[in-house]
Amino acid sequence: MTPAIDVVNVSKVYRRFARQKQFATLKSALLNGSLIRDLQPDETFPALRGVSFQVPKGCTYGVIGRNGSGKSTLLKCVAGISRPNTGTITVDGRISALIELGAGFHPEISGRENIFINGIMLGLSKKEVQRRFDEIVEFAELQDFIDAPVKTYSSGMYMRLGFAVAIHVDPEVLLIDEVLAVGDQGFTLKCLDKFSEFRRRNKSILLVTHSLDLVEKFCDQALWLDKGQTKAEGEPKRVVASYIIDVEKTEEQELSKAESARLAATASTSVNAEALPSDPAEAGDAPADMFKATEGRWGTREIEIRNVSILGEDGRPGHVFQYGEAIKVQMEVRAHQPNRDFVFGFGIFNADGVCCYGTNTNLEELQPDEMSGDGIVTFEVDSLKLVEGTYRLDLAVHKLDGYPYDYHRLLYSFRVKSRTKDVGIDRPDHRWLFTPTIRFKSGTGSTGS
Repeated sequence: MTPAIDVVNVSKVYRRFARQKQFATLKSALLNGSLIRDLQPDETFPALRGVSFQVPKGCTYGVIGRNGSGKSTLLKCVAGISRPNTGTITVDGRISALIELGAGFHPEISGRENIFINGIMLGLSKKEVQRRFDEIVEFAELQDFIDAPVKTYSSGMYMRLGFAVAIHVDPEVLLIDEVLAVGDQGFTLKCLDKFSEFRRRNKSILLVTHSLDLVEKFCDQALWLDKGQTKAEGEPKRVVASYIIDVEKTEEQELSKAESARLAATASTSVNAEALPSDPAEAGDAPADMFKATEGRWGTREIEIRNVSILGEDGRPGHVFQYGEAIKVQMEVRAHQPNRDFVFGFGIFNADGVCCYGTNTNLEELQPDEMSGDGIVTFEVDSLKLVEGTYRLDLAVHKLDGYPYDYHRLLYSFRVKSRTKDVGIDRPDHRWLFTPTIRFKSGTGSTGS
């Protein structure tokens, strides 16, 4: 059977132009001969590199990847908006592209007139547009504004009208590029219902999106693009899983780099262990209100935190963890002299600086006896039940009266990943219970653990 979309070895190269200086005037640029010279291509940028795939008829095909990976360029090439430099693209059937919604609308004329103009541009006759007009207006929820000039529409109204026109052309092939954020939650659900209707009618859909849940739920096949090249193709759950792993590797590198920079900034605050102050007033610049403190390090270093590691379930250091995973925070510490007055503290702050949790060995009634030389302190969390987000650690060793030996404020970070998008800080174990009169569609939502 002939595929709905056949992409064969497609490459697309864009030119980058240097802009090292601005022209004083057009006349001076022409006289100096700099107009052409300064607009010469500085280099080329390959947006797509040898991409090939097929979308069978009746298939919903998802394309995922980071920003700048070539997803939108690919969709524009399939839609015929842009032409590839090499390779071929064949589309079997009428196309409707939900790429730049309302791009052809004229702001000075009414929504009614724009519907007719755009419908005809998309291949419908005037009679066909007239027959579908009421349905388009009702879908866009613009009954009270359809005769007003489009320039008076809000951005949401503008996008909804563009979506409604494109979706009612009744295409054989539908191209979609991140257009589900065109209205409120109700309108988004209506769009998803329309996609489901297209699938039931055996239409072909090529979907570019950052919504991995949408790809897993709606798509029959998926393609992962990275820097213009195919990284993976096939069953959506497998492709999405591979993509998530790669994204987490990048996040690991970014968090590690930021952490190294923070630690380097505190290096100058180190104290000579042979000349430690005996007066607590000389112990460092500890803030008066610990919950309003910014990142930093202070203390006498009589007991010193020499290294900190955040370990995952496999025992390897990391910065990105899944919700519910066990983690360990290890502090390598050193007492420069035998010491009988010490407390180890641990705290977690979210990205807004809110303390999510804090404790120390004194609060948990661990009375100090003696510490000498090197040692390792490990704080274990059996199940990380924080909602998705980035968190910072507060780590400290001090006397029972609070006199700081070594305080590390917000220097270490980690990220929690979760497919469930909760709000707040903690996600407690929970469940939903309903009487038989309240029903939900199977396979939707999450009931917690």
